[in-house]
Amino acid sequence: MPWLLSGLGLVILLLAGDSLVKGAVNLSLRLGVPALIVSLTIVAFGTSAPELLIAIQAVLEGAPGIAIGNVVGSNTANILLVLGIPALLATMHTSECETKKTYNFMIAASILFIALAFRGKFDWIAAIVLLSALAFVLWDAAREASGHRAACADATVDEEEIEGVDPDLPGWRIAIFLILGLIGLPLGADLLVDNATIIAKMYGVSDTVIGLTLVAVGTSLPELATTVMAALRRQADVALGNVIGSNMFNLLAIIGVASFVGTIPVDSGFLRFDLWVMLGASILLVPFVYMRRDITRVWGVILTVLYLTYLAIVLS
Repeated sequence: MPWLLSGLGLVILLLAGDSLVKGAVNLSLRLGVPALIVSLTIVAFGTSAPELLIAIQAVLEGAPGIAIGNVVGSNTANILLVLGIPALLATMHTSECETKKTYNFMIAASILFIALAFRGKFDWIAAIVLLSALAFVLWDAAREASGHRAACADATVDEEEIEGVDPDLPGWRIAIFLILGLIGLPLGADLLVDNATIIAKMYGVSDTVIGLTLVAVGTSLPELATTVMAALRRQADVALGNVIGSNMFNLLAIIGVASFVGTIPVDSGFLRFDLWVMLGASILLVPFVYMRRDITRVWGVILTVLYLTYLAIVLS
């Protein structure tokens, strides 16, 4: 039964990811806001919901290692796996995306997170710092979106730039797409992670390893589902924006909120290895952000192999 329910969770994730992408890109067209900005907010928040739910639950149940392991592992998976696998299916034309500013925010959030981790714990002080940084990022995104709408008030939108968008799509259908996506993603992820965890425990895998690997991969599946659909629809701005936005949300919001629920101690192993792997994976995006390179199938192979190597090291 756990295997069957895990498969059902995966199907729900794929359908919900497609629904959320449709809703997000159509909403961006309706509001006159770039799809990238929408993906950095609505899509990123929706696909990070499983991490938030699991982090809070882990702290409440006295397993804070799963909470921080989930976030660190998910951020690594988001870049290496979530961008790697879609690139194997179709080249993502990220050279057309302007993501320098948001990428800089993500790197800054990663460095801030690591600095706070060296305090040895995430408590209410760290929570205030992280949530304050998140508030600034959201304020900046809202300000930029407002400015873009004003600048484009009298401009026509080239509908061919975003494949699959229907400018005549009714508002209620856009809302349904978004709602189905936002509900289906955490539902599918929870169904998959819960049953996959049962399977893992049958084989005697520790909670720490589960947090860094199985739970991290499981909660990254919403991002993977959304990014695969975005790549196939040639919406690279949604794909890259979703990963960057989700990583920022994971670092700033999830641990920020969970740290208010209870103190999260930082294992020395995270300080020696996992945090630096996460930062290194983030730096790997430099060619795509600053040099405007596309994420080709070759890069897809490289990113995927790097993640499989990381898993092998953690599981060894």
